[in-house]
Amino acid sequence: MTHGPGRASPPPPPLIAGAPPIAILVDYDGTIALTDVSDALMAEFVTDEWEAKAAEYDAGLVGSRRLMEWEVGLITTPPDELRALAAAQPHDPGFAPFVRRAQAAGIPVEVVSDGFGFFIPAALEALGVGDVPVVSAVTSFPAGGRPQIRFPNGHPSCFVCGTCKRTRVLDHQAAGRAVVFIGDGHSDRYAAGYADVVFAKHALLRLCVENGWPFRRWTELVEIDAWLAGVIEAWRFDPTSPLVPRPWSRAAFCGPEVWGEGRWDPPPPREG
Repeated sequence: MTHGPGRASPPPPPLIAGAPPIAILVDYDGTIALTDVSDALMAEFVTDEWEAKAAEYDAGLVGSRRLMEWEVGLITTPPDELRALAAAQPHDPGFAPFVRRAQAAGIPVEVVSDGFGFFIPAALEALGVGDVPVVSAVTSFPAGGRPQIRFPNGHPSCFVCGTCKRTRVLDHQAAGRAVVFIGDGHSDRYAAGYADVVFAKHALLRLCVENGWPFRRWTELVEIDAWLAGVIEAWRFDPTSPLVPRPWSRAAFCGPEVWGEGRWDPPPPREG
């Protein structure tokens, strides 16, 4: 479920006695959904200008918040048609069993998305896991008006990302859990650089290699489900098992601590 239109998500739940001290954060576009649903919705509006802006974002030169605000201004398709197109996108069938295994062990799972967000709750309901919290932007469709997008889960003084995935990773770590992050793309870089265990594919895999971040390759969520089953079994046998990741911190490489406050785009590579 989401946590109310325009509202930030609540703090992570407290640790549960006897449960592995792990939280699992999962990207949506290209991870749970097998396509980038936000990009699929923009397909009819693709122009040379859109291609150029998307390429700048992929290169880490333009922030997602600025990009999505511009993209939403292009949308003229009725919201019901957008939702139908989103619902038709394929999803990884391993997500629901993976979620249920984690929840049965007392491990929180959240969807953390830097896309439009409005189609995610319905997709999770269709997959049978509508109780999974969603941390995302909020896109609305006022009657007779243009679509609007808000960013209740953005950083309060850094505006590069629509949803600050770094903040959610750090929040769960501060609650005493190691964070397992699962993703595939450019929007995941600011979570992968701080998470304790990273499962990466596609563009995120390359970003991890380039930055020297440890990661595990994955293709289907059933692979991560098997890994989780082993972690839970090891924890139950011996809670001090090294198979269970322990929270640790890394030096900040993004956000106002590094870039200064009020930034909308990441710095060019020459700025560091």
